[in-house]
Amino acid sequence: MSGITDEDLLGKAWEARKAARCGYSGFAVGAALEAADGRVFSGCNVESSSYGLSCCAERVALFKALSEGAAEFTRIAVVTDAPQVCPPCGACRQLLADYAPHVRVLMANARERLDLPFAELFPYGFDQQFLVRP
Repeated sequence: MSGITDEDLLGKAWEARKAARCGYSGFAVGAALEAADGRVFSGCNVESSSYGLSCCAERVALFKALSEGAAEFTRIAVVTDAPQVCPPCGACRQLLADYAPHVRVLMANARERLDLPFAELFPYGFDQQFLVRP
């Protein structure tokens, strides 16, 4: 793991949030995903007028990391300015279960922070074990 602190990782997520393209919902999200080799990949949400084509900040960060060859991850920070700390959505949780099942998830808004192991956030996830054919 790199020498980056939780606060630094959250700071990278806050910085990424500034680029959010959320003209439809007005709900800007930033994420920063730390790879086991110390690299950090950031992402923001990008919305489309065809809502199903929108992509969450967590997935943007994960896709960037995977496309750059990262394969193991240690932490992900997710930030919003919502009144409460906001967890990743179901689609993001599924992709994290597939590619980053052992990450710590740091969630924050301007007032509070929550730090959970991913297994607590998504305890009974669907994964490759269910795809094995007899």
